[in-house]
Amino acid sequence: MNPILTIFTPTYNRAYTLHLGYESLKRQTCKDFIWLIIDDGSTDETKQLVEEWIEENIISIRYHYQENQGMHGAHNTAYKLIYTELNVCIDSDDYMPDDAVEKVVTFWNEYGNGDVAGIVGLDANPEGEIIGTRFPETVSKSTLSELYGKYKVKGDKKLVYRSGITAKVPPYPIFPGEKYCPLSYKYILIDQECPLLVLNDVLCHVEYLPDGSSMNMIHQYRKNPRGFSFFRKVAMKYAPNHKNRIRECIHYVSSNLMIGNSKFLKDSPCKVSTIFAIPLGIILYIYIINKAKETIRN
Repeated sequence: MNPILTIFTPTYNRAYTLHLGYESLKRQTCKDFIWLIIDDGSTDETKQLVEEWIEENIISIRYHYQENQGMHGAHNTAYKLIYTELNVCIDSDDYMPDDAVEKVVTFWNEYGNGDVAGIVGLDANPEGEIIGTRFPETVSKSTLSELYGKYKVKGDKKLVYRSGITAKVPPYPIFPGEKYCPLSYKYILIDQECPLLVLNDVLCHVEYLPDGSSMNMIHQYRKNPRGFSFFRKVAMKYAPNHKNRIRECIHYVSSNLMIGNSKFLKDSPCKVSTIFAIPLGIILYIYIINKAKETIRN
């Protein structure tokens, strides 16, 4: 009988912290999962480490190595390789509470069906404090955009998706010379399909390390303008309100200034909002350029 859940971990030169996830998976009270490790071109001892864990044969592990494509490229590969009903991404510097898999499997067996996209749960820091806010107790199903827009939920959350839905929406685009496209691209498209089941339990402990993408977003903006420009077009198209649409347009303008795309207005799916966003987009572009230079100098 196949496991119900794939826990996939994209990793790049994170051998020094990958053990946190491994130790937490060994402690799981329910072993109904596969750990899929996508090694995105690591040059450290990641491969040897994982081979040792596979040899231990304590949990089911699949290992896949590829040339470096960035986080979104590793996600693309994971979604191609997953064959279980559910999947969840646990980053290489994160780990799961001992009963997380049990909670996911039990909750899904009771409430899961083909009319929902999966489960959204909580993230917490290593001390157990919830990242952002909990979900409203009265909400049992919701899209991500509704949780953040309508219900004013804050902070990163853990997404457990039905593998059929992650396979249905298009993959992340790969732009030559760039290594990042916001993962929210796929989440926005899934939001258009069906809602998520809401689970007010912690499914992941998160630590934002200095070399993680969350802590280097200005750098990401500067180095991956095509990926961000692509994402902003999707985000503005499906923005839940005018305020959010204008914000996405501001970022869209900024990214296109970095690319040198003079036809960005023609390419925009929301031309009127983009026109209003141009002045602030220029200011944001200047800020990012200057901030990136300061980071390099320091």
